Amino acid sequence: MSEFEEIGSEQMPPERAQRFYDRIRARIQDYVSKSPAEKAAEYLLLVPDVFILLWRLLNDARVSAKDKVLLGSGVAYFVFPFDIIPEAFLGPVGYMDDLVLAVYILNKIVVQTDMAVIRQHWSGSEDVLLMIQKVLNAADSLVGTDLLNRIKKMVK
Repeated sequence: MSEFEEIGSEQMPPERAQRFYDRIRARIQDYVSKSPAEKAAEYLLLVPDVFILLWRLLNDARVSAKDKVLLGSGVAYFVFPFDIIPEAFLGPVGYMDDLVLAVYILNKIVVQTDMAVIRQHWSGSEDVLLMIQKVLNAADSLVGTDLLNRIKKMVK
């Protein structure tokens, strides 16, 4: 079983999710430190926190089964190498579509999930609702209109 298949499994231990989080964060921080794209850097630095939020919510008994299906899809999209903007070819900037998809998933589940649960699992520095709104507002400029429309269809 490959690393990605094992991470995508619901049986993955929390320490594996944490190691995946740590690897993503390290790659992005290295990329951002060398990149002149300041706007992209701001959003790329959200990627590990959004990933771990999806993972934690997926494993929280207070989240509905219907929402867990969406969350599981978001986690799988992060870890499987087959996505719209592949990280393997583009490096950390390839996580932009993962971020936008994850935020659309989060935006959809905040309606049915207690915000205290979501905030409990959030590792980011700003309020999770503000982060969601910020990414939604910038989504078109982050991934482009065509990719954004594909992502929206995936979440419906």
